[in-house]
Amino acid sequence: MSGPYDPRAIANLMLDEADRRGWTITNLALQKLLYFAHGIHLTKTKRPLVSGYFEAWQYGPVHPAVYRAFKPSGSAPIINRAVAKDPLTGKTRDLPKPTDLEVIDLVSDVMRSYGHLPPGRLVDLSHAKDSPWSVVVDKARTDVAFGMRIPDDVIIGRFRHHKVSVGTNPRAGEPPSDDTPFA
Repeated sequence: MSGPYDPRAIANLMLDEADRRGWTITNLALQKLLYFAHGIHLTKTKRPLVSGYFEAWQYGPVHPAVYRAFKPSGSAPIINRAVAKDPLTGKTRDLPKPTDLEVIDLVSDVMRSYGHLPPGRLVDLSHAKDSPWSVVVDKARTDVAFGMRIPDDVIIGRFRHHKVSVGTNPRAGEPPSDDTPFA
């Protein structure tokens, strides 16, 4: 397997998989799905699935580059795909699709397991007690947490704390339709 991949390319793959299944995905939900795929891959292989980093935002882990790519969709289902933009010319180009079968299978498995869940349920799962998100948020209450980043070593050590049972109903009701960083 090569990698880590551009997180927007993996997000595009997830959106393609959702389209094949007839599902719609919002940016809020996409963030959690990407995080779950990254966490599963990281715990299995000890290598990151995507480049960059996740941050602990109010409604769970968020990859800032992917958030920015799909922010124009707001709280509506995402219908576009992320593209790469040349910083010098401003021209856009399609992102290369991952061709590694392990990655394609991982994305398919994550979408099959979690892609049908409402955003509020995905938020609940990402907020599990002792999970990477909760460890970073708890640390920030008493210490400095640089940019609220969730380091890969914390994901490796804490990912197992995410709930294993998957129901469709959120515990605390649906969250707002868009995520925001902690102020």
